[in-house]
Amino acid sequence: MYNILVCDDEWDIVNALKIYLNDPEYSVLAAYNGEEALEVLRREDVHLCLLDIMMPGLDGIRTLSKIREFSNVPVIFLTAKSEDTDKILGLNLGADDYVTKPFSPLEVTARVRSQLRRYLLLGGREREPETSVVGGIELDDRAKSVTCDGEPVSLTPIEYEILKLLITHPGQVFSPKEIYEQVWHDIPLGSDNTVAVHIRHLREKLEINPAEPRYLKVVWGQGYKMEDIR
Repeated sequence: MYNILVCDDEWDIVNALKIYLNDPEYSVLAAYNGEEALEVLRREDVHLCLLDIMMPGLDGIRTLSKIREFSNVPVIFLTAKSEDTDKILGLNLGADDYVTKPFSPLEVTARVRSQLRRYLLLGGREREPETSVVGGIELDDRAKSVTCDGEPVSLTPIEYEILKLLITHPGQVFSPKEIYEQVWHDIPLGSDNTVAVHIRHLREKLEINPAEPRYLKVVWGQGYKMEDIR
């Protein structure tokens, strides 16, 4: 049973999402503002959170910022079409995906399944040790851990999967669409900005000077690569 937290100040939307996620594998928890969402996340074992951006009081952006202080649970933003700036800010703060209102049941359930699958794989069954090292960055896929110059680095599930893709193929250039397809397992519509924000977030965590990255390089007009530093 997977616990999914739905947080929106509109009761109709919460109830609709409960119907969309009516599945024997899901238990849907409800919150109607940011403070309630934080209380549930601290009290319950939540596997995924659907979080509205525009809420009175503690909005979705500030709620996400507080969530990331103690949890890497996948967060999918519920946004309006006019909230493009907030989408980018949310991704930069550690959101994993977003769906735009009015949303379809199929889109919501597909994105929830995709994020749950990725999140659960990070804590899945034991595997043979798989360690990738580039320069001072080391990724241990068995322990699902990352260190940079010997110091542990906390990554969201999406950030981890992007880094894993790039570090296991040092020197290879991946376009934003290729990264989106392999990490999100979804059709890469509007993928450029989404991938760019996550790359920027990775640089902030891994690079001494994110403005002049040593590891995560952009190849203009083509995509991104992990510099092959041995």
